[in-house]
Amino acid sequence: MIEDAEEFIRLRSSRLKSEYDRSAWEEVPLSVWYEVIDKYSDYRQWVIHNKTVPLEILEYLCNFGERLRTFVAEKRKLSPELFERLSRDVSSNVRTRIAVNKKTPLPILERLLHDEDEDVVETARYQYQLRLVVAREKAARRAAQGLEPQ
Repeated sequence: MIEDAEEFIRLRSSRLKSEYDRSAWEEVPLSVWYEVIDKYSDYRQWVIHNKTVPLEILEYLCNFGERLRTFVAEKRKLSPELFERLSRDVSSNVRTRIAVNKKTPLPILERLLHDEDEDVVETARYQYQLRLVVAREKAARRAAQGLEPQ
């Protein structure tokens, strides 16, 4: 576990892969995340890249501008509320990243098919069609195995 903000910064800045990887994979106490975010603004995006970062921290990071909301929108571990919030973001870049996110709930993806921004619509359309193809293939495999459809 990473114990303090300075340790996170040191690990993230390291040229040693093993140390750099620790900054991306190890757990960090909430208080340390808040300290990194508040004291080291250049490292906020790296907080988002950590695989164990809690939803509370992702939600907090959404208060620091479009660029960080775009990074947050790419995370698969978002809560339904955060998917909803980011899918209605003022930035089309954020909404596009939500459309690309493989874990975006289908009703949100369907709503993005009617977004005001054409790039968001095109991205949502592509992702929606891709999900339909994957669902059909999965159903066909289950049928071929003699399993009940889900």
